[in-house]
Amino acid sequence: MEAIVKLVADGLVIPVVLIGAYALLCKVPNNKKYQTYARVLMAGLTAYVVAKTVGTFYQPESLRPFELMGVEPGAAYLNNPGFPSDHALFTMAITLAVWFGTRDKLLASVCLVLTLLVGIGRVLALVHTPLDVAGGLLIACIGIIWYKPLIKR
Repeated sequence: MEAIVKLVADGLVIPVVLIGAYALLCKVPNNKKYQTYARVLMAGLTAYVVAKTVGTFYQPESLRPFELMGVEPGAAYLNNPGFPSDHALFTMAITLAVWFGTRDKLLASVCLVLTLLVGIGRVLALVHTPLDVAGGLLIACIGIIWYKPLIKR
């Protein structure tokens, strides 16, 4: 069971990245690539800066769940309190990039399901609380402001 939790919590990030790379490289029309890539970059950077700023000023817990329980972590983690979840933030940012950059419902849906599974895996691995994961998902959505011109189309 531990191996499955670790695979879900850490390993599912890889298919999200690969699907995102495929979608953005192969599904975005050539005449829209520069505009789309610039927006994806700015959305990701905005979400990252907001996440680090929020994490600096707000930490609901000073210890991660595995530390509070006195057990070993079930997945990889950075040595910080954990809010917001970087894994959730990263995979959600890619999911949003796939959706807004390509409008491919199937690929975006697969990325969304994998993103939600990563979040669940992070909680089951005791490296994040549900609030950490929800924070990562919501903060990633802040980057949507850069996709507004794409939404109008």
